[in-house]
Amino acid sequence: MSRIRVTKEFSFETGHALYGYDGKCRNVHGHSYKLAVTVIGTPVATQGAVKLGMVIDFGDLKKIVREEVVDPFDHATIFNKNTPHLELAMELESRGHKVILADYQPTSENMVIDIASRIKARLPEDLQLHSLKLRETESAYAEWFMEDNP
Repeated sequence: MSRIRVTKEFSFETGHALYGYDGKCRNVHGHSYKLAVTVIGTPVATQGAVKLGMVIDFGDLKKIVREEVVDPFDHATIFNKNTPHLELAMELESRGHKVILADYQPTSENMVIDIASRIKARLPEDLQLHSLKLRETESAYAEWFMEDNP
């Protein structure tokens, strides 16, 4: 049976600031992120199976990505936990804002690595995360591929 790649797209709004950066992005700002998640597997071939012909039910993939990525990141502000913006982060959190203090600089590159680990941990054993494309703007994105990360 053939291995097939299936992709589902998601979107979320997230703010961030790049601590120590020498450009505009050192300031708190936000993006409308677009995320394409591609998994690879073999379609279910068992006759009578409710998921017959599917690599993964798109609804199941949606649930995983919503719980691991969209819900935590949407309308949150991400700061590097070592940022001098820590006081601002704590103030925002005390006022009911959603804040993520990450172990990394919240660039698209690092975010896509984090997202890959979150999704991989939740996929069924018979599926692999093939690739991710995290679009920060219409003209800028970071990609993660399984083959580059053995």
